[in-house]
Amino acid sequence: MLNAGPPFQPDPDRVVFDRKELGLILTTYGRFVAAGEWRDYGMSFLRDAAIFSVFRRAAEHPLYRIEKRPKLRAAQGAYAVIGMDGRVLKRGHDLAPVLRVLDSKLIRPVD
Repeated sequence: MLNAGPPFQPDPDRVVFDRKELGLILTTYGRFVAAGEWRDYGMSFLRDAAIFSVFRRAAEHPLYRIEKRPKLRAAQGAYAVIGMDGRVLKRGHDLAPVLRVLDSKLIRPVD
């Protein structure tokens, strides 16, 4: 019998995305990948924030950052989409409406 070690224990000192949040983010990411807009992503789990960064190419700066900052939950909302230039494009208490700001970036005119 193979012993896989102790059961997984989340680090209480780090902010993470839960399964539902990650599902919403990856659904959005998949739509942009299918459209050829995004090609790579990275995740960071810090003490004060969980960050999902999306890239056009792996060697670039992120196009967008999707952040979860629980300390801002009572004020502006825990979730934010931040552009490449550092501007907050949308902030709120629920992730799904915050991610909708990216939908306008996916629609392109047909020539």
